[in-house]
Amino acid sequence: MNMKLQSSLRQKITLGYLGYYVMALLIVALSLFTFLELRLIDNKVTLGEHISELFDATLEIRRFEKNYFLYRQEADLQESKRYAVKAIDLIESNAADFAKLVSASRISALQNDIRAYLALMDEYAGTGTKDAVQTELLDAQIRQAGKDVVTVAEEIAGTERRKIRATLDRFRLILLSSIVLISLLLIAVGWALSRMVARPLKHMDSCVEAVSSGSLDRIATPSEDREIISITQAFNHMLDELELRQKMLLRSEKLASLGTMLAGVAHELNNPLSNTFLTTQILLEEVEENDAARRKELLQQVEEQTVRARNIVRDLLDFARDKPVNRKNVLLAPLFDEVILFLRRETASDVRIVTEIAADIELPADRQRLEQAFLNLIKNALEAMGETGEIRISAVRRDPSRDSAVPRFDEGGKSLGKCSFDGDVVDIEISDNGPGIPAEILPRIFDPFFTTKDVGRGMGLGLFIAYGIIEEHGGCISAESEVGRGTAFHIRLPLERVGEANT
Repeated sequence: MNMKLQSSLRQKITLGYLGYYVMALLIVALSLFTFLELRLIDNKVTLGEHISELFDATLEIRRFEKNYFLYRQEADLQESKRYAVKAIDLIESNAADFAKLVSASRISALQNDIRAYLALMDEYAGTGTKDAVQTELLDAQIRQAGKDVVTVAEEIAGTERRKIRATLDRFRLILLSSIVLISLLLIAVGWALSRMVARPLKHMDSCVEAVSSGSLDRIATPSEDREIISITQAFNHMLDELELRQKMLLRSEKLASLGTMLAGVAHELNNPLSNTFLTTQILLEEVEENDAARRKELLQQVEEQTVRARNIVRDLLDFARDKPVNRKNVLLAPLFDEVILFLRRETASDVRIVTEIAADIELPADRQRLEQAFLNLIKNALEAMGETGEIRISAVRRDPSRDSAVPRFDEGGKSLGKCSFDGDVVDIEISDNGPGIPAEILPRIFDPFFTTKDVGRGMGLGLFIAYGIIEEHGGCISAESEVGRGTAFHIRLPLERVGEANT
């Protein structure tokens, strides 16, 4: 893929930041709009106060007018005229703002009506009660003029209230819509970043956690971003190197085990070689004295001892040879017999190894690798016990789905895996009555290079390699121990059908 056209995690993060910058600008714009809108509403409220003042002045004009008509007091007349002048002043000082609510001609007509009202009041006051007809006519004209003034003022006040209400409704709608829009954008950008950035990183994190738990499976590329691809490739390369180093450590531990077994093998070879040598000497010394049947018998003994020696050497070579995993049906009891035979020279005279394994238990396994695992576990028990003690090895065939007595592998001790199988399993237990393992150490015994031995007495790989081999066979292993009461290793391996053993 062309790197110029390939997507980049950095570009996606930059786009995410850009989305947040856009939202920040929207928030700033919304804040500015809110400020300007609030200023507009404040101006409208101020104008509304002037309109309310005008409307109140017209009402006061009418109130003092009525009082004057009723009581004929000069003070009521003067108050009515004062409020009329006040109304005219309010109109003149706010004519431009009032014109936004009603037409300019309407405002001008209102001013003329108030002035006409003042003139009628003056004329009414000058006329008095001299001419009843004239007085009655002026009274009707004044009342009509006052009513017209109040009607126009009330119309202006009502228009202003409706405009303020409409402005508030519009402001509320715009503010709510903007908040919803910004929230949706925030969710969209967050979702996009989570999908494009967080999800691949979370996948990488889960893969790293799986590797830390012992898995060496290669990581699939969760994203097409070149940074993620580079990290994945580097990580897979690291896993390849780790697997290679693990195989080298396995080989190193195997060589150490071979050194341990050589003494036992040499002892085992000494017997058939000595028998072969003695039988050959007898043939040479009595070659003319013995008949054909006797010579044939001696030669058969030589053949038997030679085959015995060859089998011992073959087993040793099979153990030492680095071969790919090759599963075949293996009988468990003879396999343990060979392992015990290899460790005979390391077993003290006061240490007993007792096996309780049915002769017909057979499982698909790589014989050489499984021998390596069991040898490490038994050797670990021998080294822990010292000169005296007992090691018990047992194996039982079970069906975990129906057998409630099956030991649980997900509780207590150092547990590795839940061992959930569809078919039958074989539960193997290797226990000793040695000093036991302290509780603070037990969770670490399967870690690579962990050892409580003195420097120069081992690399701490025996149990780690045993765990790897058991896992390689699709099984699991756990340990339980109590200081002073010994240690028990529980191993569970699947029992496949004979036809599936070589798959």
